[in-house]
Amino acid sequence: MNSTLTIILAMVALIAVLGGIVFLSVKSKAAKIAFMVLLVPAAAALLYLCVQSIMQPLNFQKEQEARKAVAVQRLKDIRTLENGFKSVYGRYTPSIDTLKMFYEAGKMEVVYQFGSQDDSIADVNRKALEKKFRLKGAALEQKMYEAFLAGTNVWGRIPNAIAVKDTLCTRPDFCIDSIGFIPCCGEPVQMDAIVKTVSGVKVPLFEARIPYGEKVVTAPKTKSTDKKGRPIEIAEKYVIKEMLLRGMDHQLVVNLCSELIDTDRYPGLMVGSISAPNNNAGNWE
Repeated sequence: MNSTLTIILAMVALIAVLGGIVFLSVKSKAAKIAFMVLLVPAAAALLYLCVQSIMQPLNFQKEQEARKAVAVQRLKDIRTLENGFKSVYGRYTPSIDTLKMFYEAGKMEVVYQFGSQDDSIADVNRKALEKKFRLKGAALEQKMYEAFLAGTNVWGRIPNAIAVKDTLCTRPDFCIDSIGFIPCCGEPVQMDAIVKTVSGVKVPLFEARIPYGEKVVTAPKTKSTDKKGRPIEIAEKYVIKEMLLRGMDHQLVVNLCSELIDTDRYPGLMVGSISAPNNNAGNWE
């Protein structure tokens, strides 16, 4: 129970007690009626404030979850496109515009497997055709595919270039134009991509972030001395700029973000990480 609700309930209880004492002590019927006329609206107002105090954090949480669901889907879409981009170019991109171009005009190579490699007859036929054609690589696979289409029981793999938009993010409600913006805010999704050496191996990494609110430092952490000359550390001061939760109760947004920041957690939603490989996991998963 928060302090505001406690105060309101205490005031309701106090009014009820004082009202009862005054009502019993007053002899005049007219005075009692006048007193009730004043007491009832006051009690009703306090009761309304009490209900609002209870409902406010519940409504905040409900709206937060609704916005979170939209933001999570957006980050999942970015992850899907980033993984597709990496499969083609061997790296991630920090640019939403590059991802949009990749989606609109890019192509991905999808390997189509025909026949069954576990079929012993198909395997025997393949080896016979390899000796017959004396080819390698794509040319050999094309001949195998032609034989397969002609009815020969044989297996093989051929690459097929498919448009990205026909392969990734194909659900009906996907909109590439909105992927780079934070829902309910309009600010750009924050993205980074690097190549980091991990255990001697170069590893492409990326991260995309949608903060609930952004920490804006107004006074950095400094070192000073007290009146006795002893060293002290003055904590940094900051304000919270609303992002995903923009337009919601500001104090509740500040409370949520401050709690996450003070416990070394990201004040929002993030997928991937450029500080350490995490298999592009989201912090909501």
